[in-house]
Amino acid sequence: MIDVTAVFDIGKTNKKFFLFDKNYKEVYKEYIQFDEIKDEDGYPTENLQALQAWLKSVFEKILENAAYNVKAINFSTYGASFVHLDENGDVLTPLYNYTKPIDESVIDSFIEKYGPKEDFLSTTGCFDLSLLNSGLQLYWIKHTKPEVFKKIKYSLHLPQYLSYVFTGIPLSEYTSIGCHTALWDYSKKDYHKWVYKEALNHILPTIVSTETSINMNYNGKRIKIGVGIHDSSSALLPYVRSINKNFVLISTGTWSIALNPFTVHPISIETKDKDFINYMRINGKPVKASRLFLGNEYKIQVSKLVKHFGVSKDSHKHIKFNYKTYSEIIQDFKYMYKWESITDTDMPSKTQIPYDKFEHAYHQLMTELVLLQIKSIKDVIGNDTIKRLYVDGGFSDNDLYIKLLSHYFRDKKLRTTDSSLGSALGAAISISDKKLNSKFLRKNYSLKKHVPFIIK
Repeated sequence: MIDVTAVFDIGKTNKKFFLFDKNYKEVYKEYIQFDEIKDEDGYPTENLQALQAWLKSVFEKILENAAYNVKAINFSTYGASFVHLDENGDVLTPLYNYTKPIDESVIDSFIEKYGPKEDFLSTTGCFDLSLLNSGLQLYWIKHTKPEVFKKIKYSLHLPQYLSYVFTGIPLSEYTSIGCHTALWDYSKKDYHKWVYKEALNHILPTIVSTETSINMNYNGKRIKIGVGIHDSSSALLPYVRSINKNFVLISTGTWSIALNPFTVHPISIETKDKDFINYMRINGKPVKASRLFLGNEYKIQVSKLVKHFGVSKDSHKHIKFNYKTYSEIIQDFKYMYKWESITDTDMPSKTQIPYDKFEHAYHQLMTELVLLQIKSIKDVIGNDTIKRLYVDGGFSDNDLYIKLLSHYFRDKKLRTTDSSLGSALGAAISISDKKLNSKFLRKNYSLKKHVPFIIK
């Protein structure tokens, strides 16, 4: 029987369950997807009832499995999502989707009371006001559904609700409060004054450290149950715990998010860029981040190139960096791509591809995308002293992306890591007493060093 830590890692699409041994090696995993249901306005949302039933059934099945001795369980989930409970602990509303649009009049009335907008966004580390800010969801419910709001005993962020399913204890923790919720005033290190003025503090449970766990007797077994963690903060945790020098993590995928956990300047009043955002470390310290719709734009543009050149849709996966091709592009460099999901002042009014080879057009595309990425990373570094960059996610395997990034940041040490476990592993680590050492990333994340190519 192996001693294990169980983790539910809940994404918008994939719901995952992992077991990790004492060395954080994955020994079991299970995935599932649920069809979305609709809220009262017909907008798609999470099937919370199905999710809860799955959590219980999977966990009880594992407890009965003679191969594993579950010592602890924790939860990592996407953010910007509240579950509202009544005095009986029953769920009051659908789990409103953070992409759900709300009436502009709600946002206008909020700004009228608590603006000006720029000052508010800079103190809360948010880049806009919408349901992507879970705090605004509470304001929206209070002022458009007062009869529902009156029944709310507790509002729990999704990671803490999953913990509540197993413990029955309502709690709040820093990483969920700090992820673009508009609830937290980073300058005061407390809920923003608007939270108190609207009396929302009465329905937000006691704040505890993300490392808190509750020792419980569950189905006859003594188990340590974590309070849950926001997935982006969770993915960052193994790096923070095992690296003793300042660094920036570039987490790539549909969104490329550059995270600076060591900033002494969280979002300032001067920052009005909607692509800046704050997260929070498990100790309550701010993480400055900038986001770029890199993977989404890459997918759009590669699809167009495949059609234009009549090549197979997987051709881009096999292209390696070619110094001669890059030299030709950079010699008389011009921007050639008009982005569809990114706004940039350098882009032309329409895409123009003068090349007759797919490989050349692809090198041009990656050069332009990496230049956008460089700006995003430089913005998040600001005036902080950062000598190390870590890249994980989809682009860590893209030869051009890594070679170009290494080239343009020749003054920094660039490393790539490979872990599909990401936030799940962070959730396991957050409730463990075990210290991580500098070899952790090499052993568990296939850490690779990269050196810049030689300029000829």
